[in-house]
Amino acid sequence: MRARLVTGILTLVLLLAGCTGGGDAANGGRITLRFQSLAWQQESVAANKELVKEWNAAHPDVKVEYVQGSWDSVHDQLLTSFEGGEAPDIIHDASDDLADFAYGGYLADLRGLLSRRLKSDIPQRSWRTTTFGDGVYGVPFLQEPRVLVANATWLKKSGVRIPTPEHPWSWREFEQVTKELSGDGRYGVAWPLKEPVSATLNLSLSAGGELFHRGADGKVTVRFGASDQVVPRTIHDQANTDRSASPTTLGSGGSETLPGFFGGKYAMVPLGFSYRQQIAQQAPKGFAWQVLPAPAGADGLAQGVSPQTLSIAADSPHKKEAAAFVDFLLRPRNMVRLALGDWMLPTGTRALKDPALHTAEDGWATGTALAAHLRSAPAQSVRGYSEWKDKVATPAFQEYYSGAIGLDELRHRLETDGNLVLARYQR
Repeated sequence: MRARLVTGILTLVLLLAGCTGGGDAANGGRITLRFQSLAWQQESVAANKELVKEWNAAHPDVKVEYVQGSWDSVHDQLLTSFEGGEAPDIIHDASDDLADFAYGGYLADLRGLLSRRLKSDIPQRSWRTTTFGDGVYGVPFLQEPRVLVANATWLKKSGVRIPTPEHPWSWREFEQVTKELSGDGRYGVAWPLKEPVSATLNLSLSAGGELFHRGADGKVTVRFGASDQVVPRTIHDQANTDRSASPTTLGSGGSETLPGFFGGKYAMVPLGFSYRQQIAQQAPKGFAWQVLPAPAGADGLAQGVSPQTLSIAADSPHKKEAAAFVDFLLRPRNMVRLALGDWMLPTGTRALKDPALHTAEDGWATGTALAAHLRSAPAQSVRGYSEWKDKVATPAFQEYYSGAIGLDELRHRLETDGNLVLARYQR
């Protein structure tokens, strides 16, 4: 009887070990971590896979498996994997997608897991993008400002003042310049605003826009004040009054504006910094282009960003090992490799000093000069933002930019209708 009881206990122990070890027993005690990457550009995928290979060569007891994910479906895919208990150990995402996962208990609080080097190398302004409540739920590692990509030949011939990070255009000057560049079926600027909300809110920080205001009780309300109106009013007037912005691109994505840009239809296109890779690859031979800083307002060159992030699943049985891999992946030189692969900027202060990111070629130096001005996106920690954006803000901004509604109606929708949506998440 005693022998059967001991045998039964040993069997149960072995079964439990097999359930919780991530396949470790079958691998002779070797730990296996799954790293889901959203890298999609050829250079970026190659850089990520090379780094995984280097880690595995140096860490025989902790193997990392590279898993390819997709930006198009990552939120729903992660939600399904979290609820099914099958989430990858290390998760690549963006900071504006983390709030619900963090508050939902799906992500590990990283405060006690990260190295001192990593915590001190990334500035606090970047850590704020992944801080929810009292915890830190992701490591922000890649970021990109919005810039103006310009037809260099067109601007030079026009004689307009060329802005620099030290002496940028104001929003009023930018509007005047686009008027000077327009005429004969050509436009000073093409705004690709298929997704108008994040572009508008993030650029509005330069004018002192806040939009979301958190009270002493922690609840958030929307107030569309004068500072919040500077950027949307500029875009609206360019498209509807000055006729200096192409009305046909307002519903387009960034890539869709490039043929017209290369064809000499638009002098400038406001784009994310990483679009330079497409431009460098697709621009016709002899086409001269340059990168200019976005216009500045009362708060200078400030912009909101939602950096790419690395998180660890709350259910991962190997959080310390996962954190060690994240630390390896984000060593300064490795962070530079990832940034160059994605044509983006690293968040790390040491990585940002790398000479490869300060060359004039392809506008790297201009982008790097903007890094110190990047701030947490206004909607970063607002619960209910996704519904507010999809159901209220996106259609309201689209109608305003097309001239279908005026500024007062835009304000009414963002505030009155928008606060009704947010209130449901703050009870």
